[in-house]
Amino acid sequence: MLLAVDIGNTNIVFGCVDDNDNILVSERISTNQSATAAEFAVLIKTILEMHNFQCSDIHDAIISSVVPSVTNTIKEAVRKLFGVKAMVAGSGMKTGLNIIIDNPKSLGSDQAVDAVAAINNYPLPLIIIDMGTATTVSVVDKNKNYLGGLIFTGMGVATDALIQRTAQLPKIDFELPPSIIGKNTIDCMKAGSIYSNAAALDGIISRIEKEMGEKCTAVATGGLAEVVVPQCMKKIHLDKDLLIKGLTIIYRKNTK
Repeated sequence: MLLAVDIGNTNIVFGCVDDNDNILVSERISTNQSATAAEFAVLIKTILEMHNFQCSDIHDAIISSVVPSVTNTIKEAVRKLFGVKAMVAGSGMKTGLNIIIDNPKSLGSDQAVDAVAAINNYPLPLIIIDMGTATTVSVVDKNKNYLGGLIFTGMGVATDALIQRTAQLPKIDFELPPSIIGKNTIDCMKAGSIYSNAAALDGIISRIEKEMGEKCTAVATGGLAEVVVPQCMKKIHLDKDLLIKGLTIIYRKNTK
């Protein structure tokens, strides 16, 4: 199997993919920048055992990361466990994507990986949304040109900032309230966070389609997308395994 790892600012996603590109394992843990290679190795081994797999089942690995301080630690954990050198997704790799932004090397690896997965799984042109620490929106035209996109504050970060700057607002879980019109402080905060982000996605998709002059396929991924996307008025495909799919495609394109 191939181990696919996406290192984000808030979470790390681990996926195991068989030789037919079937995703057999998909798990998410919190990003801990102080964890050692041995600690990550224990976590990875535990995830495999939870799904009745052994370390001997992993034959190669690929990593994408937006947290450089964790990248080498995970690489070392992979080496300790499986005895393989993990491929790291980055500029210069074969992707099938033509990146035409001002500085292609500045594009986050997660955005590139999301886009690679999307162009291979959904009709073009595309609007790709990744809801994590930041919410990123990427636009790919019908010729597989990555045109650019938007970055705005993630729902969790925005809510944490609100709590820190106010005296009486509590920490909340991102669960859908009974109604958009909250009857208490917690439900008001839940509704405000979830529906404001849903409305933002609806509005952004409409504006991008207007600028493109055509309808686009919208795809969303990320830890918070599962609660927000169902509240959107626009049709958005929810794909929690988009990054794993993209890493698998990049790995296949860059190995014999």
